[in-house]
Amino acid sequence: MIIAGFATSAYAQSNVTIYGIVDAGIVSERGGAAGTVTKETSGVASASRLGFKGTEDLGGGMSAFFLLEEGVLVDTGAQDSTGQAFNRQSFVGLKSTGAGALSLGRQYNLMYNALGQVGDPFGVGYAGTAKNLFPVAGSDTRISNSVVYSSPVINGFQGEAQYALGEQAGNNTAGRQFDIGANYSNGPLNARLIYNNRNSDVAANTTVTPVVVAAPHDIGRNTMFVANYDFQVLKAYFAFSADKGFNSAPLNNATAKPYGVVFNPSLDSNDLLLGATVPAGTAGTVMVSYIRKNDKTTLNQDADQYAIGYSYALSKRTSTYVAYAKIKNKNGAGYTVGNNTDAGTGDKAFNLGIKHSF
Repeated sequence: MIIAGFATSAYAQSNVTIYGIVDAGIVSERGGAAGTVTKETSGVASASRLGFKGTEDLGGGMSAFFLLEEGVLVDTGAQDSTGQAFNRQSFVGLKSTGAGALSLGRQYNLMYNALGQVGDPFGVGYAGTAKNLFPVAGSDTRISNSVVYSSPVINGFQGEAQYALGEQAGNNTAGRQFDIGANYSNGPLNARLIYNNRNSDVAANTTVTPVVVAAPHDIGRNTMFVANYDFQVLKAYFAFSADKGFNSAPLNNATAKPYGVVFNPSLDSNDLLLGATVPAGTAGTVMVSYIRKNDKTTLNQDADQYAIGYSYALSKRTSTYVAYAKIKNKNGAGYTVGNNTDAGTGDKAFNLGIKHSF
């Protein structure tokens, strides 16, 4: 739905679009401490949402833009984050045809965008989501108080940079995070290289006596390369991430004990994904992937994920889907098979659902 205002002698042309996704599925999980879990879940393939976005032509190749996006739980009708009206995205910015775009607010991490838009054949959704093993949880998904700059596209190349302020009293570096990215898109080839740097320190609490000072952590660092190539008969996907330091590989199920014991995220690991999407007729798509988590610490808590899925487009806006994934954990690793919005409870999961976009 588009609401448009037309230019007058005093005002430039502007428009506002209302959009969203309504996605719900049946999820069956196995292998965890909770045993067999069968549930209806919102946002299995893509997180359900309601959003508003708009642009205003300011003239001279300059425009203003904004986006406000709220997560919705279709199975209950509730917000997916209580107390945050626009928890998914909320930003405003300016764009110039010659200088690029600058935006401020709560925005996707460049690393998460690279994985979801280029590196993962499941688009970080369904049981096969790369989020099950790749390090894109927490502020590696979205970052509040962030500034993002995107350069113009020149011969298929584009640069991006993101900086998020920690906003902790008395310490300008605590909690800060930044990303730098180089993108290339030309014909059948898409590729991105991202560097992510995260400070997880907490500023001293000066409101109590004696003053409480949290132990400092080393910096969490990720270097991720993703690519896909469309061969027409199939599209091949590749992703690799090198993760080192505290919070370099945060877990989706960080506060849970999915297998009944505490499992801590790796402080030194590599992640590898090989996958493909294959057209099946005029409306179907088969998705497959293999992911390897290589824990390089002395614990050697590796994991392998195998996934397959199928999506059938009933129309341009509506599709049905089925997916299955299995993780093989080693040496006490505790990774789970989730989906786009749920971390999961075990090492196997099956999805069946429907998604509608508007």
